[in-house]
Amino acid sequence: MDSIATTSSGQLRGTTTSGITAYLGIPYAADPAGPKAFQAPEPAPGWDGVRDATAMGSTSPQPPYEPPYDVLLTNPLRPGPEFLNLNVWTPGGSGLPVVVWFHGGAFRNGSNATPAYDGTAFARDGVILVGVNYRLGVQGFGVLKDAPSNRGLLDQVAALRWVQENIAAFGGDPGRVTIAGQSAGGMSVATLMSMPSARGLFQRAIVQSGSATATALEADGAVITAEVAKRLGVESTAAGFASVAIEELLAAQRVVALELRQNPDPARWGATVVSAGGGIMPFFPVIDGESVHARPLDAIAAGSAAGVDLLIGTTTEEMRLFSIPSGMAAAITAEALPVLLGRSGIDPAIAAVYAANRPGESPGEIFSAVIGDGFFSLPTLQLALAQRAHATAYLYEFDWQSALDGLHACHALELPFVFDTLATATSPLYGDQPPQEVADAMHAAWVAFAATGRPGWTAYRRTTRPVMTFGLPTRLVEDPRADELALWMSGN
Repeated sequence: MDSIATTSSGQLRGTTTSGITAYLGIPYAADPAGPKAFQAPEPAPGWDGVRDATAMGSTSPQPPYEPPYDVLLTNPLRPGPEFLNLNVWTPGGSGLPVVVWFHGGAFRNGSNATPAYDGTAFARDGVILVGVNYRLGVQGFGVLKDAPSNRGLLDQVAALRWVQENIAAFGGDPGRVTIAGQSAGGMSVATLMSMPSARGLFQRAIVQSGSATATALEADGAVITAEVAKRLGVESTAAGFASVAIEELLAAQRVVALELRQNPDPARWGATVVSAGGGIMPFFPVIDGESVHARPLDAIAAGSAAGVDLLIGTTTEEMRLFSIPSGMAAAITAEALPVLLGRSGIDPAIAAVYAANRPGESPGEIFSAVIGDGFFSLPTLQLALAQRAHATAYLYEFDWQSALDGLHACHALELPFVFDTLATATSPLYGDQPPQEVADAMHAAWVAFAATGRPGWTAYRRTTRPVMTFGLPTRLVEDPRADELALWMSGN
């Protein structure tokens, strides 16, 4: 069954199944083709008649995942124009809460076409789900002297403005918008909480495995962008990058990203690119003084998102996704462990507490636990504490373990549980019978938070840390892993 919605650009035809209508591939900004690929987004042009919105749109230009992540993480690629698009799933009606979802992928991969992000279950439960594409890699976050920085964030703000203007046509309330994202999407949400241009465009926020510290200095971002330009033999300008085919740009970007991971030397790549990006992400938001005025954590602590309730959490063993399949953990010896921690700016003595709590685990597994807390758990607690002074914050942790040996409760594992899309999850991460009861609990909490601002458990306090832990069983845990996290939180 077809359904028609009228937006500011024209009419759209969606597809209705079992009472839920999906409108797919809706352009929220003009196609950023040619030199416009490196400029601020422009309004989407209008159209005559009824535009078909029954199939996924194009995805942002990006390379595929390398093995073995191409098997573990589903990432459909749909080359083509008008990739600044969004999807809407709605049950119809009026005044409904809205969740706007920003995907992860280290600011270089990902899209709203990922099957796990299907919004049918949210719409079934009375929440409109909007999934957004934004520019990635050099196009989205390269620093150029003749183009605005943080173009991927500017895309996200443009999408939120589109929601404010149009969501009522789909049954949504523009005054009940929750922004949500995982990994790079979670970092995006935290950054949006700090941006003056995004103020008033949302009322609640969900940060999954993200942080409010993933911003580099603009000068450091320019250093790594210039490295890509050097590989291409062009000037590090919008005109220079626009003069090469997108396939060439992605290939050069990939080479630079690989070299950064192999040797994250601050002197070569820029100190804040290495520290804020964990030596993994070459391109991500920068403090440019225009769209991003300060490190998001500092702006949020000062009240930039006052009144915005926050749901925030991690998986228990985030780093295992990066260290186990790659073989990195297996290569770390007891002798190398303190050296690697020291290079990351971490006191090697911290590993003793982790090792005592994990008898029988290898040095590489201890390294993964320490780095995972430093890059994910600590920023999560810092952001919760910063926002708690200005609104209500709720903490969670996901600890169900993957069917794949050694990955445990790793990064990105929770996504089909949040969206209640386990039935279509094809990654070997989930095995044959992932627990639907965990998805029921986790999805219900997200729905409740979007609808009411309360996910169903006690809010975070400075002296108490109640954490809803989603797993078998799902339970409320007071101050989990207190001895380990106290090592990071002293002075915070």
